[in-house]
Amino acid sequence: MNSRDIKDDKYYIEKIKELKEKRRAIILAHNYQRPEIQDLADLVGDSLDLSKKAQASDVETIVFCGVQFMAESAAILSPEKTVLLPVKEAGCQLADMATVQELRKKKEENPEATVVCYVNSSAQVKAESDIGCTSANGVEIVNSLKEDKILFVPDEHLGRYVASKTKKDVILWKGFCPAHYNLLPKDILRTEEEHPEAKVLVHPECRLAVIQLADEAFSTSGMLNYVKESEAKEFIIGTEMGLIHRLKKENPEKNFYVPSENLICPSMKLITLKEVAQSLEKMRYKIEIPEEVRKKAKKSLDRMLEV
Repeated sequence: MNSRDIKDDKYYIEKIKELKEKRRAIILAHNYQRPEIQDLADLVGDSLDLSKKAQASDVETIVFCGVQFMAESAAILSPEKTVLLPVKEAGCQLADMATVQELRKKKEENPEATVVCYVNSSAQVKAESDIGCTSANGVEIVNSLKEDKILFVPDEHLGRYVASKTKKDVILWKGFCPAHYNLLPKDILRTEEEHPEAKVLVHPECRLAVIQLADEAFSTSGMLNYVKESEAKEFIIGTEMGLIHRLKKENPEKNFYVPSENLICPSMKLITLKEVAQSLEKMRYKIEIPEEVRKKAKKSLDRMLEV
């Protein structure tokens, strides 16, 4: 970073602090965001956990540094607050792989199936589902249901991981996260050879063949907790590389290795300090969800939170 960039960063950080007070705002950053965005944020974490914390906070404005479905989750839980997504193009390819029309069709084909919807989905898809889940609680949610047939949407790989941990009949949706899908077994094997003492942690959105090579499969918060408590000093981290910044920050005495340069989500990197400042200044881009859709989507999330 050159001196001009550092100067720009300082300018935007000051501007954001000023505007944050004026707008009575809270800034949320997902674990995959750029380091400077994570450092600036009031809260850093998993998408749903951030939305729940923002819901409990006494603010008027939520600036969600993440992707579309995450900001939608915040708007579902906090209808009385203004939710801003600094870059409107920050979408999620996985969430886009399930539309409400496709889901309705699939439900007609499987009328006896309970729809379990991963939070990485649109508000409309959540509204059409019976219950939500996260990557951390997917197995627990599916096992808590009395129904034996489950339609798991939209992540095929998380669904397959859940299916491997339950006796229920899980119908898989043909969706995937490109970043996690691009992590191959050979990447894990090569990195293990280079760092034989390292523990291998991967995200359950990875292929099952990759998960089977790992020591553990965790959500991002699960990885953070595991590393903190582990006596191991080296870790191979099989998730979007943005998490490494927080891992290093919280565990400076430990070493972290990225098994593939493909573990990057371009949408997660779209948000810059400048975009956050402009979002607060111009109050853009507001997340608006029709009330009928919001109420139905909230039902699926509430049902999950009850479990």
